[in-house]
Amino acid sequence: MRRSRLLRRTLQALLVLALAALGVLVWALQQHPSLQPYADLRWQPPASGAGAGQVPLKVTFMGVSTVLLDDGETAVMTDGFFSRPGKLQAFLGKVEPDVQAIALGLQRAGLPGAAGRLAAVIPVHSHYDHAMDAPEVARRTGALLLGSESTANVGRGLGLAESQIRVAKLGEPMRFGRFTVTLHPSRHAPTGFTGGEITEPLRPPVRASEYKEGQSYALHVAHGGRTLLIVGSAGFEPGALRGVQADVVLQGIGALGPRPESYRDALWTEVVATVGARRVIPIHWDDFWQPPGQPMQPMPPPLDDFDASMAFLRDRGARDGVEVRLPLEWQAMDVWAGLPARL
Repeated sequence: MRRSRLLRRTLQALLVLALAALGVLVWALQQHPSLQPYADLRWQPPASGAGAGQVPLKVTFMGVSTVLLDDGETAVMTDGFFSRPGKLQAFLGKVEPDVQAIALGLQRAGLPGAAGRLAAVIPVHSHYDHAMDAPEVARRTGALLLGSESTANVGRGLGLAESQIRVAKLGEPMRFGRFTVTLHPSRHAPTGFTGGEITEPLRPPVRASEYKEGQSYALHVAHGGRTLLIVGSAGFEPGALRGVQADVVLQGIGALGPRPESYRDALWTEVVATVGARRVIPIHWDDFWQPPGQPMQPMPPPLDDFDASMAFLRDRGARDGVEVRLPLEWQAMDVWAGLPARL
């Protein structure tokens, strides 16, 4: 009897501790690092617009690694992720595209309906926060869904017409209006979700973990003498960017903070230094479980270390003469503004 009572009290104490730990974790997941210490890095729109005779080329950061490039005639988008399901749904339930959030996101981006200006939506890999919404974006805009075989199976699972799906070839330049887009191999940051393929049509709702990485890309864009590299994750393929030149890098920094200094140095060398970038703009730092329409906030510390990532970028940028700027949210930027011409 005494032993039974002791066991029951022990189990009750363990349950209380578990609930307390869960409560602390839930609280911690709501605590976002402040952006205020980086106010000096926030993008400031230039006083003047594009030079005479140039087509204005706008770059808009819309959260995670969804980026819109638009010259007024043709547009290209990475990822097209607007649904942003909450933490509980992503961890414990199933996820699927939120068509209302996608419609509102496209309207906010200036792409309502199938106007034909969006030529391609290109997920940088096939996790749900990159590829899940892309087929619906393609369907609504008439754009091409371009990416890996895993991304193609996300499109097939949502019933996107095969004529709107293209599996990319690494290193092959593709023309969309005045844009030349080339996909180079990359890797996801090393996390528990890294790796895997989607080998058959994926029909949501499904567990978030069923959106496997597939092939990751570093996306190079050239347009009228301007060059840009979009790397949607804090990962890299050693040697993959040799011979590639880009004035500006939009670099994903999600999960970079907890990585050792040697890894951060390698990422900088393999991406920023290799392409000769003169400006780095961090992306994929925001908490993608925040509801659509809310101001972006950095990922909470239990899952990342935003301050460590920013300290590293600030220090390396100062050492190597590379400007680091935090992007505007949902506002078009001329990301090449103020950069001196190359000799």
